Amino acid sequence: MTGHLLVPTATGPVDASVDVPGSKSIANRALVCAALADGRSIIEGIPSGDDTAALVECLGELGIRVEIDAGAAFVDGRGGTLVPGPRTLPARLAGTTSRFVTALAALGPGPYVIDGDAPLRTRPMGPLHDALVELGASVRPLATPGRLPVEIAGPATGGRVEISGDVSSQFVTALMLIGPFLRGGLRITLTSPLVSRPYVDMTASVMAAFGGGEVRVGDDSIEVDEARYAPTTYRVEPDATSAGYPLAVAAVAGGSIVVNGLTRASLQGDTRFVEVLAAMGCSTGWSADGMTVSRDPELSLVGLDVDMADMSDLVPTLAVVAANATTPTRIRGVGFIREKESDRLGDLATELSKTAARIVVEADGLLIEPATGALHGARLATHHDHRLAMAFGVLGAVTFGIEVEHPSVVTKSWPDYWQMLERVTGHAHESD
Repeated sequence: MTGHLLVPTATGPVDASVDVPGSKSIANRALVCAALADGRSIIEGIPSGDDTAALVECLGELGIRVEIDAGAAFVDGRGGTLVPGPRTLPARLAGTTSRFVTALAALGPGPYVIDGDAPLRTRPMGPLHDALVELGASVRPLATPGRLPVEIAGPATGGRVEISGDVSSQFVTALMLIGPFLRGGLRITLTSPLVSRPYVDMTASVMAAFGGGEVRVGDDSIEVDEARYAPTTYRVEPDATSAGYPLAVAAVAGGSIVVNGLTRASLQGDTRFVEVLAAMGCSTGWSADGMTVSRDPELSLVGLDVDMADMSDLVPTLAVVAANATTPTRIRGVGFIREKESDRLGDLATELSKTAARIVVEADGLLIEPATGALHGARLATHHDHRLAMAFGVLGAVTFGIEVEHPSVVTKSWPDYWQMLERVTGHAHESD
């Protein structure tokens, strides 16, 4: 789907249950662990998005056979042995994939070229490249230093490395995943506070599920013991970030949405988004079957002041909810998201302002004030960013005339997103 899409708008409060894709964050970590295990692993609940498909393709280039069947991945791990290069690993638009396979490639003889589509080539990779050099790998930029494409050759030998914690937790996770295969393990010294700490804890949990030895995560260091991953069967839970979109529809439209299968036992920090919505005037509930967000349409949404550093992928979603609130919202702690798939502060503010939303970019976040009148339709650019596209879908659910350019960008994480939104808004019922 190219061109543009007119977002379906609800005619009243919504009432639906939703199945969201498996967590690509968890799935991609599990795929790397399974690739390094010695034998066959089964990963159930694999999402079908482009990011996971890109990782599977890159693993294939490294000699790791992966079969996808009926939502499960069957991974024939090679115990840390990678086929020699030259090989090219195409990360497409997937930032997570590019970081993970860059570190993974440092375990093999190489040479391996990690590359991606044009937007990915602009994203920062320098801290990870520098860390791999410290660990003994050869890292040769093929264009701009600190960007893709880059040529990697190993093997990395392990030891100690310093890295900033406030740029991307993906750099830290990439190093952690290969840590058990480095001689003597790995000690990461963090030279600045760690952002997105829940993602690092998630990494440690997935590694433990594959028997990856002990991982100790502290405030200023992370230690990974030398070990080996064991083949296992692993179940990927529903994606909490994806769940934020239908839950946000309940917040802005009123009514009730249930996301099936996502429980309090989740590994994902983004499940705390329901607490943010509760603070804005929604009712929330948990059960063994899933999570629920509801709002009485007679009760207004209110703004709040919130640090979203540990839930940064949900900033565009929260901004859309806040644009429908009756009091201001300040989002703090997320200056680092300006170098995601898009500038998730500047590009988001530019697009939402087209609808009469009042949104100001601040040093580390956003200030969203109530609109002086009703929000109105507009054509919004996605800037190659699936999270902007899906957030604009939430806005369109209550604002007629929202058109999203290049809507197919959602295939990065949720190929059926627009079909879900059409079904949810079609389940709307008129208020009494």
